[in-house]
Amino acid sequence: MLTTALGMLGATDSLLPVRAEQGTTNTDSRQHMATDARTSQQAAWEEAIAKAKARDADFTTISGHEVDPLYSPDHIDEDFENKLGFPGFYPYTRGVHSNLYRGKLWTMRQFAGFGTAAETNGRFKFLLEKGQTGLSTAFDLPTLMGVDSDHPSSAGEVGRLGVAIDSIRDMERLFEGINLADVSVSMTINAPAAIMLATGGRKPSRPGM
Repeated sequence: MLTTALGMLGATDSLLPVRAEQGTTNTDSRQHMATDARTSQQAAWEEAIAKAKARDADFTTISGHEVDPLYSPDHIDEDFENKLGFPGFYPYTRGVHSNLYRGKLWTMRQFAGFGTAAETNGRFKFLLEKGQTGLSTAFDLPTLMGVDSDHPSSAGEVGRLGVAIDSIRDMERLFEGINLADVSVSMTINAPAAIMLATGGRKPSRPGM
């Protein structure tokens, strides 16, 4: 049986790992093989993409920078830490948490807002009790346009598509009993955004809130 086993070993020796040459390690050999394979594959890819037909579109970022068809380790320059960096560190291109989503999942929030600030406050608390981890505020049309609820042009629209907010007191009612230190809040609004941010920023400083 030993002779048979040795015969089988001889017949399959071409499938066994090749012993590294003197002065090198198996790790070095594998690295060289991987580099050669990548270079060969890259050349084949470059030939294939040169023949491929692209869509008639501009492949750019929202800032207008052209996006290459492929990025590989060759695109990483010596300024890795300043241009890409590590998760949880400047310039935060890889997220604000060092362990990414392994430590904290992305915030889950349902777009909510209707009627008065007090009514929406009740809805917010209901959503938080059901496990929502953040708040997303929907404002009514007059608020979105920066118009008071008692203005003639607001007739029929107050509190219909979102919550009606006219004052700091409304913002206080909106988040009353909600600890904003533990819950992040997003507000879907354009023109009056700076005003809403200012009134929202004052809310935690009020006693009893």
